Amino acid sequence: MAKSITTRVENYSQWYNDIVKKADLAENSSVRGCMVIKPYGYAIWEKMQSALDKMFKDTGHVNAYFPLFIPKSFFSKEASHVEGFAKECAVITHYRLKNDPNGGVIVDPEAKLEEELIVRPTSETIIWDSYKNWIQSYRDLPLLINQWANVVRWEMRTRLFLRTAEFLWQEGHTAHSTRQEAIEEAERMLNVYTDFAENFMAVPVIKGVKSPNERFAGAEETYCIEALMQDGKALQAGTSHFLGQNFAKAFDVKFLNKENQLEYVWASSWGVSTRLIGALIMTHSDDNGLVLPPKLAPIQVVIVPIYKEEEQLKMITEKIQPLIGKLKARNISVKYDDDDSKRSGWKFNEYEMKGVPVRLVIGPRDLENNQVEVVRRDTLQKMNLSFDTLDLEVEKLLDEIQQNLFERSLQFRKENIRKADSWDEFINILDNKGGFVLAHWDGTAETEQLIKENSKATIRCIPIDNQHEDGKCILTGKPSIQRVLFARAY
Repeated sequence: MAKSITTRVENYSQWYNDIVKKADLAENSSVRGCMVIKPYGYAIWEKMQSALDKMFKDTGHVNAYFPLFIPKSFFSKEASHVEGFAKECAVITHYRLKNDPNGGVIVDPEAKLEEELIVRPTSETIIWDSYKNWIQSYRDLPLLINQWANVVRWEMRTRLFLRTAEFLWQEGHTAHSTRQEAIEEAERMLNVYTDFAENFMAVPVIKGVKSPNERFAGAEETYCIEALMQDGKALQAGTSHFLGQNFAKAFDVKFLNKENQLEYVWASSWGVSTRLIGALIMTHSDDNGLVLPPKLAPIQVVIVPIYKEEEQLKMITEKIQPLIGKLKARNISVKYDDDDSKRSGWKFNEYEMKGVPVRLVIGPRDLENNQVEVVRRDTLQKMNLSFDTLDLEVEKLLDEIQQNLFERSLQFRKENIRKADSWDEFINILDNKGGFVLAHWDGTAETEQLIKENSKATIRCIPIDNQHEDGKCILTGKPSIQRVLFARAY
């Protein structure tokens, strides 16, 4: 039986939830606000991890791991940082349970911690406490560390992958001898994220700088990549921060420079999380289910035999096995589904729902004709291809699908970036069309906040390649020298 889902037009939010659940990506857990990432969803994350990890190492970074628990006092050392995360922190106050005379267990009141521990919402504080022991001289710099970890931010309203109390991510934390080096690092990693989003996820992004109101707590500058989802809302797909010397000063991390003088180090941090899986779903998927770019698909090719008798299956399998070997030799992940407990129609629906990029179907008549029926998931187009060159044709097809998904998404974004020159025009676009809106803003935090309160739209970024253009703020009418990128967002 087909796993029907709500359509995007009917209810976009429900459509998203249906795909996450029916494609077996994740489910809500018994812990409020937390999710269970199921094997198929985790396999996508593993592909993301593998690609990103190589990109990090290719740019000179190494992996380490730091504690999950952070002393509360650490958060007091950098004022804007603690203010930014205070409302999201999970706090540990006790370290032991004991039996309850009335049954079950209770927290032992005698086991109170001398100092409360925070479950990490991000690791700047605990990492910079270590860096003060690791860095003494300019010879110790740059220090380029990445961590793959989980973090907790106590969200009250959650959505699978997009916003959960606990999520998986990577966080890079680097230390440098000069301001310029740290800025270059933050920009370099933004470019790495852009490369990954566009060439692996097939998601076009806009690179930019966050406004002061949207800046990471404790950063001097936050760079970001912004993507546009099919419902016209924006999604922040990655951030990179220039931290200046804020954390070095907070944790007294100094180094002896080449002139034999002590100075504070300069820092960057950067991260992406499992919300990228949410971005992947909302950028590419359709009303038949998940659509995955081949580079991140756990199964790139599925082969479904059609047969009535065991002898037919045996003949098909004999023909298919060399093809499987050829595909694997081309580093293509392939599944041969000869499970006779499920009908072929059920399998077609299942693999369509799970977004497998290419489906090969072969029956007795195909054997006679030395061909295979090929179905591509991005367009649902069917074609017959010769067996003789099938491994090469499938490899080409996967490349075509990867490129098509990017081009399709890029075209959608181009059609959904609009300019607004007045408040009424701004609201009309947001309410009736959605997407990105380029509009003038007077540059003040007060106006930015008022726009957010009155429109539910935020400044997603000031694009890095922004052109200077004299104009008037859409809300206050005050002078503006450039348009910035607004959208309602996840």
